[in-house]
Amino acid sequence: MSIPQAYAIISLFLFFSGLLGIIIRRNLILILVSAELMLNGVNLALVSFDRMVGGIEGQILSLFVLTVAAAEVAVGLALVVALFRLKGYEGSSEITNLRD
Repeated sequence: MSIPQAYAIISLFLFFSGLLGIIIRRNLILILVSAELMLNGVNLALVSFDRMVGGIEGQILSLFVLTVAAAEVAVGLALVVALFRLKGYEGSSEITNLRD
């Protein structure tokens, strides 16, 4: 097994552990952390496949994914803090009460 293949396996592990965290967790901040873990797994896969092929396109796309991830964290965390201050909600199951 070569090193880029090992990185691809690690990226799969990161992605699926983030997916499992999104499915299982109830806390909104932990769901955001799990989404970041998934995006980091995708970034690692992009860079490792780019190393296998020998181009630079995967690394450039990885920079765009990092930019989107940073924006997602900023907006998501601001929404979570605003919901907590406004209503006192911590979990994702309580957000369905916002329709009232």
